[in-house]
Amino acid sequence: MALVKGKAPGSDGKAGRNAVPDRGQLEAALEDADAAVRRHAARQIAGCPHAAAPLIGRLKREQDAAVREAILHALLRLNDPSVAVGLAECLRSEDAALRNEAIEAMKRLGSDRAPLLRSLLGDPDPDVRIFAVNILDSERYPEVENWLIEVIERDPHVNVCATAADVLCEVGTEAAIDPLLRLQARFASEAYIQFAASLALKRIREI
Repeated sequence: MALVKGKAPGSDGKAGRNAVPDRGQLEAALEDADAAVRRHAARQIAGCPHAAAPLIGRLKREQDAAVREAILHALLRLNDPSVAVGLAECLRSEDAALRNEAIEAMKRLGSDRAPLLRSLLGDPDPDVRIFAVNILDSERYPEVENWLIEVIERDPHVNVCATAADVLCEVGTEAAIDPLLRLQARFASEAYIQFAASLALKRIREI
């Protein structure tokens, strides 16, 4: 179905201004051929119960950048654990722009999403583990250094460990010194590991 551009169900008249948007109509509008209608529906549906599922479903298929931005803003307004799960699923997308947008959105989620991020650090896909490391923020997740140390001690993939060493350069303390030295020994022939670990060690020792 199509909606009038710039309007959502129930938007006409005084009663409409106070009415709760009709979720069914807004879900249909998320599938409209007109990007402006989809964008408006994304903004409106955030006020409806159980809005995360249709928004995530549309996000995975949406090609219009402005609509995706509206969907992401809507998702971040929701207090729904399924938002983090849905964004994590987007990390597996072949669409690099969508992956990057999901990473940025996940950085803005509350610290109560920590268990999900912790599980992503052990994901079978090394690319997902790299993305999870990039999401970590020491201000939101006080355990971040411990998690990164576990990564450089245990992860078998050189690129995952290199990414973790890069982040330890920003958040590492003396607790990371010995693990970083062991990382260098474990990947003695990998030039970037040597560089990233050395840089992190230098910064930590200068603190």
